[in-house]
Amino acid sequence: MSRKLIFSLPNILTYGRIAAVPALAACFYFPGNTARWIALGIFLAAAITDFFDGYLARAWQQQSALGRILDPIADKLLVSVCLLLLAWDGTIGEWSVIAAIIILCREILVSGLREFLAELNVSVPVTQLAKWKTTVQLVSLGFLLAGQAGDSIFPYTTLTGTVLLWVAAILTLYTGYDYFRAGIGHLIED
Repeated sequence: MSRKLIFSLPNILTYGRIAAVPALAACFYFPGNTARWIALGIFLAAAITDFFDGYLARAWQQQSALGRILDPIADKLLVSVCLLLLAWDGTIGEWSVIAAIIILCREILVSGLREFLAELNVSVPVTQLAKWKTTVQLVSLGFLLAGQAGDSIFPYTTLTGTVLLWVAAILTLYTGYDYFRAGIGHLIED
């Protein structure tokens, strides 16, 4: 791969999303609403790059193997770390931890399935519903990251995030089933 593609703007956006993960996590070690607003700002910037890195790579014909590998990893890191931190601090609590576990399990299982199918040169394209699932996930995490800081401005911030987290979990189950249904024939061939 050429140096030009390694340092293309789409790949730089993906690198930035990966770098945002520890910065966002660091915010949870500081008390108060300011840290939550900073975490939300970092998350929103990272979530926006999720759209633009792929869009720009396609528009500028700068798609690369590195980008195809790192983009889903960056997405999963961002979502997983947010879910873990929000469960750790109690924003996602009680029964809603189940929704977070569903999302985490699906991400790991689908990643494994995609890796296995890639070895067989079988492509499983991302469906439109999976894109909606990701959007609902990111919006729910945005509300949950605002959490109590957001509740002081809009009293239903955390509740909205929790409801959307469950919607994302339901979509996660359905899209995960879609991926396994698409790949099951290849799994049982051996």
